[in-house]
Amino acid sequence: MSAHRIAGVLPVINTPFDDDDRIDQAALKDEIDWIFEQGAQGICAGMVSELLRLTYDERNILARSMVELAAGRGAVITSVGAESTEQARTFARQAEEAGCDAMMAIPPISTALSGAEVARYFQALAEEVDLPLIVQDASAYVGQPIDLGVLAGLLERYGPTKILFKPEASPLGPNLSALRDRTSGEARVFEGSGGIGLVDSFRRGIAGTMPGVDMLDVTIALWHALEAGDEDEIYRVYFPICAMVALQMQAGLDGFIAIEKYILVKRGLFPNARRRDPNSWTLDDETAAEVDRLLSIMGVA
Repeated sequence: MSAHRIAGVLPVINTPFDDDDRIDQAALKDEIDWIFEQGAQGICAGMVSELLRLTYDERNILARSMVELAAGRGAVITSVGAESTEQARTFARQAEEAGCDAMMAIPPISTALSGAEVARYFQALAEEVDLPLIVQDASAYVGQPIDLGVLAGLLERYGPTKILFKPEASPLGPNLSALRDRTSGEARVFEGSGGIGLVDSFRRGIAGTMPGVDMLDVTIALWHALEAGDEDEIYRVYFPICAMVALQMQAGLDGFIAIEKYILVKRGLFPNARRRDPNSWTLDDETAAEVDRLLSIMGVA
């Protein structure tokens, strides 16, 4: 059983790298401290953490560092998704040994799998360790959609304490409602659109959101406005987030990583915006200028 409740605002960290391309532990500490100072309920490692570009050892180091640096202040969730069931099982065991509160996983992305194969993959993870499993469909930017029947079957088999969901297949809102309705409201769902779908998703009954760190304080303000039902405040805060995420989405996963790291440098949390190579897109001056304008509107730069 998790030591911390898996709910609320749980940002996905960016992984900082030093000039030698190693994980920058000092910058990671600054990032995690800042996250909890903003009032987040926990931290996650996921796709924008560049997990798919880390080495085997680095994924284990990152999970252990997150637990150590969180220091009991909130939930720690790490992604264990991999290209083989055995790899994913190994990452799951490491997550449990590190002291994580939950694990999250996408299915393999290098090959198209049948629904039965995807189900067996997640069943193996669920049965490997005692940690709750957040089943992530990241197919809006990587991999293939997971069939609704597979998701509902996992919940029916293991229950809502063990199985949670982060559905990011398009169209996000209708798919979220379909999962909610198919499971009679039992599915505990986390929004992962960077914030652009947060208002719509909240109204459909999510348990929490997993945004980026770059606009975390603004996203938390939006979450509080949603909880309070303050319609004027909701949209005042929400619209600049939408504009920023629209810029990030134009280049897929690399767009999110590049712009998020650019913002983290501007905010003084990262010493550089280094990413793991190769990358499909690099922030140009005109996009950076628009990011700066939006940050000014948000009052964070």
